[in-house]
Amino acid sequence: MEITRQTAPRPENRWAILVLLAFGLMISFVDRTSMSTALADRHFVQEFALTHVERGWLGSAMFWSYGLLQMPMGWLLDRYGVKWPYSICFLLWCLAAAATGLVTTLSALILVRLLIGVAEAVVVPATYRYLADHFDETRKGTALGIYSIGGKMGPALGAPIAAWLIAAGSWKTMFIITGLAGLVWLLPWQLLLNNDFPSRAELAVAKRRAASVPLGNLLSSPVVWGGLITNFCYSYFAFYCMTWMPAYLVEQRGLTLRQSGLYTFFSFAGIAIVAAFAGWAADRLIARGHDAVVVRKSSIVAGFIGGTTVLIGAFTRSPQMALFWNVVSLSLLGLVTANNLALVKLTLIPRQAVGLNTGLQQVATSLAGGVSASLSGWLLHVGHSYMLPMAAIFVFLLLGASSTVVLLRRKWAPKINESGAEGQYNHDAAPQTHAGKHFQ
Repeated sequence: MEITRQTAPRPENRWAILVLLAFGLMISFVDRTSMSTALADRHFVQEFALTHVERGWLGSAMFWSYGLLQMPMGWLLDRYGVKWPYSICFLLWCLAAAATGLVTTLSALILVRLLIGVAEAVVVPATYRYLADHFDETRKGTALGIYSIGGKMGPALGAPIAAWLIAAGSWKTMFIITGLAGLVWLLPWQLLLNNDFPSRAELAVAKRRAASVPLGNLLSSPVVWGGLITNFCYSYFAFYCMTWMPAYLVEQRGLTLRQSGLYTFFSFAGIAIVAAFAGWAADRLIARGHDAVVVRKSSIVAGFIGGTTVLIGAFTRSPQMALFWNVVSLSLLGLVTANNLALVKLTLIPRQAVGLNTGLQQVATSLAGGVSASLSGWLLHVGHSYMLPMAAIFVFLLLGASSTVVLLRRKWAPKINESGAEGQYNHDAAPQTHAGKHFQ
């Protein structure tokens, strides 16, 4: 039976739905961070006899399937709406996360993590599809700042909660509880969001609209490639902290598992607060007439440079200073978060292609997660300390700053093909008047 849209949908509270989307992101990151905490638990490591390299592969497993499904999910959401694809995928990943506590072999662990990655691939493309349809340029930074809090509070809360559950019970109990608890989210999601599954006629219009900015137009844009680089570099550091920070704090800085969870909380709470403030501040400057691209680029570059202070923590001999710079460097990276997301996924992208472009950008993000987890494990194996993994972070942050300055320019934004556009242009930008011209 075809799911049809309501003929007279009730008005939606877009800010309430934004908060719900932030909670959905938070739950997805809790389910990712739970594995990082388990990898710092000696009982878990001993039960599966994991080497450093195997820990890296296990930590990276979900990112590979997550990345593979990003573009198909973006394509799907541009055509079939947000509510039902998200609902189905959310249910699947929560069940798979809980099943992690029931497996007994390394191969089964990797398989379950791959399944989580497949289902979680819906989260970010769905959110950007919703934001593109409901928030204008002067509210995008604030909206993304609020939304990004979910991504940071996920590991901030997930790490200490997972550590406490492991200490109070076992790693198996931790996975089952954190997986099933997230299912509560589905009830308000079903109640608050209108059914946006298209009718046959609406689906035909959606297909024509999406076809106005095909994949080739995205791949030929320097802005899209700049976004791929900045998202990779930003995410490399963030995912390193999610996958290896608990182990670093326990193994090299001598903290207990519970203490590592607490410092992980402070680090990710810091980036969440800075991200929300930076997005809000950028919106206020833009509302006063400042150029959106210049404002957001300035914040991004400052955040990448600020994040390089992680290397100070790596070199210091003082455990207290190491912990201080661990928190400060990740917090300063929050200057990148909301403004990078707004710039390379909304501001410089035609609304018709938001889902597809977001899926494409998320390929870089998920690739960063896989590379960060596995490369850091290999560098730890080679260097016998966390110095080399942190040096790699420094290099990627400088690359991200350079890419922002050079490639993220309005004149290089993706082009819109006039045929099939159906007049669905981004209401925040100057209208497109000639086929093949750059989106302004």
